[in-house]
Amino acid sequence: MRIALPPPPPDAPSRARIGWEIAIVLGLGLGQSAVYAIVQLLDRLSLSTPLADQTATLNPSQSSRELFDLLYQLLGIGFSVVPVLLVCFLLWRPVRPRLGALGLDGTRIGRDVGGGLLLVLAIGIPGLALYVLGRMNGWFVAVDPGAQSAYWWTVPVLLLSAARAAVQEEFVVLGYLFARLRQLGWGPWTILLATSVLRASYHLYQGPGAFIGNLGMGLLFGFLFLRTGRLLPFLVAHFLIDAAVFVGYPWAAAMWPALFGLPTH
Repeated sequence: MRIALPPPPPDAPSRARIGWEIAIVLGLGLGQSAVYAIVQLLDRLSLSTPLADQTATLNPSQSSRELFDLLYQLLGIGFSVVPVLLVCFLLWRPVRPRLGALGLDGTRIGRDVGGGLLLVLAIGIPGLALYVLGRMNGWFVAVDPGAQSAYWWTVPVLLLSAARAAVQEEFVVLGYLFARLRQLGWGPWTILLATSVLRASYHLYQGPGAFIGNLGMGLLFGFLFLRTGRLLPFLVAHFLIDAAVFVGYPWAAAMWPALFGLPTH
């Protein structure tokens, strides 16, 4: 397989330093989420209520008062991208392209956006089918992607949440981990499998079906990233998929309440 990963950063930290760096980055964000997701799944499985009758809310309302709900939402989004700023700082180059080690060089933007749109079709449609099948078989909890409130800022904040998820996951899982694990001497297939399992793990709170779906997404994204070395298509695809879910889910729930509607008991 042709490997087209971005060139590694010019510095060469020791293996021990890279290991601690990875642990800190993951502990501040996605690794922490993975641990919580595993515990949440164990908690859900220990309940007498079947998974199909349980609910996971992705963007819950943070306050009964509109102003403070908005402030809490924005603060949560802002602080959650701090690990992204950290990996940009760690892999920043003194010369252009500054974020080349992450797969961002500011060129071929139109082509990369087009690639992201194609990925939406490759991931979005099978992912929707898996969710429907999983709900029918009790592999997923009912996912409530939006806050219960409906203010003038609800949709913009949901779109910001979609952008947050795309940036947080793809910068760290694809850009940063592929760069640092390669410096540790890991092979491409080992990196691909490890990062895909990580991606799947922090979605376990939605049920075993979410693990399977996100493992497949991680394997596809990682394989294509190995071949292209470009991060923007995956940022675009992830944002569009999450934006469609966060904003379009209420419409789908109204059209097909048996599959998408939240449990009423």
